[in-house]
Amino acid sequence: MSQYILKIDCSDQKGLIYKISDLIYQNNLNIEKNSEFVDEESGKFFFRARIAGNLDIEEIKEGLQVLLPQDAHIYLGVRRAKNVVLMATKESHCLGDILLKNHSGELNANIQAVVSNHDSLRSLVEKFDIPYFYVSAQNLEREAHEEKVLTLLNEFNPDFIVLAKYMRILTPNFVKPYNGKIINIHHSFLPAFIGANPYKQAHKRGVKIIGATAHFVNNDLDEGPIIAQDVIHINHEMSWKDMQRAGRNVEKVVLSNAIDLAFEDRIFVNNNKTIIF
Repeated sequence: MSQYILKIDCSDQKGLIYKISDLIYQNNLNIEKNSEFVDEESGKFFFRARIAGNLDIEEIKEGLQVLLPQDAHIYLGVRRAKNVVLMATKESHCLGDILLKNHSGELNANIQAVVSNHDSLRSLVEKFDIPYFYVSAQNLEREAHEEKVLTLLNEFNPDFIVLAKYMRILTPNFVKPYNGKIINIHHSFLPAFIGANPYKQAHKRGVKIIGATAHFVNNDLDEGPIIAQDVIHINHEMSWKDMQRAGRNVEKVVLSNAIDLAFEDRIFVNNNKTIIF
């Protein structure tokens, strides 16, 4: 018996849960788990269910389209491991954490490749028998480099691209074909520090909290819909290198949580916010 994930977002109206549940019941299927939420500000209804049984995906979707409001977005697919390409630069902490978790079977993912603009992480990646592609940006304009990377990515057609500390700004031309499929991680300080070595800047200011944010990438790289965040407390005894180590640990945890949610189809994007079940 197969498992499926059903996701629906549409204008809210009375009886939606009944209509959805009745159609599933009438097709001799079983809802193993479901969640729903109504955003009162936008008047939108969000629903996710894990369904067990044998079904015709297109037949069920057509039945739902008849029952639901005209603006309904319906996703129905087999619960499966997602095809993923990882992108990295020189830092190994996030990349290594993902590779280890995938190796131990903790991720619902098929890592197809790692793409990097440096060659320094090749030995790490090849320990896990995963293809490593070095696409140098040296002497190339940003758009030309991105075109080479996109050509490579298109060969894999991944469900998601995970920026595991890929330290290059992406242009709209890169983001557009993978809209809603690129996940990024970055440090998130209170107050925020940008530019070179944010940990040194934070240390000089005597911050008491550091953290990390994982989010989908849009045309404003660090301003896309937030998936996961976390913070830790620090103190005056810590050097900037201590803070950097602590910050990297938070980044690993936050990125891991975010990709788990994405790979299990638990995220809805509503404008620039996320609803997570």
